[in-house]
Amino acid sequence: MKSSIRDKAEGTLRKAKGKVKEMAGKMTDNPKLETKGKAEKIAGKAQEKVGKTKKLLGK
Repeated sequence: MKSSIRDKAEGTLRKAKGKVKEMAGKMTDNPKLETKGKAEKIAGKAQEKVGKTKKLLGK
């Protein structure tokens, strides 16, 4: 699999995991878990952007 496609897929998965953690943190009133989820979502978005950039550059 091309690195750009892999980055985009991993970024999407990471965003989904982050959203689940964030919601679980809200439901259990656990601010630490909620913060970890938000951070993971942001990291997933960044990884998706890296994948898109690689695709534009042809890598």
